[in-house]
Amino acid sequence: MGKNRTIPFGYTMQNGTIETEPSEVLAVLTIFSEYMAGRSLNEIAREMAVPYSERTAWNKNMVKHVLENEKYLGTDVYPQLISENVFRIVNEHKTAKATSLCIVPDKLQEVRNLTVCKECGKRLFRTKAELWDCRNLDCHPYLFKLTDEMLTSAILNILNTVIVNPALIEAEAPVSEYSPTSEILCKQSDIDRAIDNGTKSADEIRNEILRLAELKYKHCTYCDVNQKTELLNSLIDNMDQLNTLDIGLLRSCVKRITVSHSCVIEAEFINGVIIKNETERNDDNGSGSKCKDNPS
Repeated sequence: MGKNRTIPFGYTMQNGTIETEPSEVLAVLTIFSEYMAGRSLNEIAREMAVPYSERTAWNKNMVKHVLENEKYLGTDVYPQLISENVFRIVNEHKTAKATSLCIVPDKLQEVRNLTVCKECGKRLFRTKAELWDCRNLDCHPYLFKLTDEMLTSAILNILNTVIVNPALIEAEAPVSEYSPTSEILCKQSDIDRAIDNGTKSADEIRNEILRLAELKYKHCTYCDVNQKTELLNSLIDNMDQLNTLDIGLLRSCVKRITVSHSCVIEAEFINGVIIKNETERNDDNGSGSKCKDNPS
């Protein structure tokens, strides 16, 4: 008999009466037990052996629904599966955990938007303990504690370094580049021959020249590095060194911040120049920092 999931998981309908489903009851008890042991909703969902229904796999929302379902306390219709004490403890813990989720302060939101793991490129996660880490399952966590202060101090150090020495962010590049392809060279040769031999009319040659111009345009590139370098210079020109992190300046100057697993923090400026700040670590997770003099 197919399960009707309008009936909560753990129960089944028999002869018009709702009764317990033994295998599902064990799964419900396991969910409560594992959550009390500190397992996450996702972890519990991944390890559920009993299917939620014939066509639906478990996910964290289903696990959450089981933990919150008061019918497991027992009613006139539903037999009791969970004691009131266990239900209360689990849901008090769940509520406390939800209200203590990490909320990034406004002043750090821009930093978080810009900051990624150097190895995998994924945005860093900031814990409620105000530590930054890589939580990408395909990567791996940091072996050091990166605090708010360490990260913002490193960024502040980089900004002050370029304020004192603007030459570090100087960059030059050709405004545009053009490299003809074999197709363009062949079409140019065809046009030259047609003009020399008079095999095509003036209108035909004009149309061929226009098509050639279109091809050439498609293979022209535009680079705004020089323009962005000028903008950077105008932003930091005659600026005093910063005592605190200027979020507006950071947003205007920096395209991306990366943190490596060797604790190297880099800022990539909008013109592509990268400045490193190496955070030195010791055994008690204290830190000092210094900026390299040369961009890489």
